[in-house]
Amino acid sequence: MNAELPHGGETVVDARGHRCPTPTLRLRRALAAEPDGAVILLLADDPMARIDVPHFAIGAGHVIEDLSQEDGVLRFRVRKGVSAVGAVRGGRPA
Repeated sequence: MNAELPHGGETVVDARGHRCPTPTLRLRRALAAEPDGAVILLLADDPMARIDVPHFAIGAGHVIEDLSQEDGVLRFRVRKGVSAVGAVRGGRPA
């Protein structure tokens, strides 16, 4: 498992090489460990992440500030929403 690494004020979660739902699960774990307003940069190369990650993030009250793709790698910049604290139970919005 690739560790989450701090990167210029953001936490980077590298989920390349893993298939969904792993990128979403790693994002959820990283968001749970960060304070409100923190930014997570998620890297994923599974095309299904383009659907799964926004579905999870928006449903849990987080904000996708940027989504880009370069050389087959999706880059999600997700800000932890203040209203999201305790909003996810069992992987679904409360």
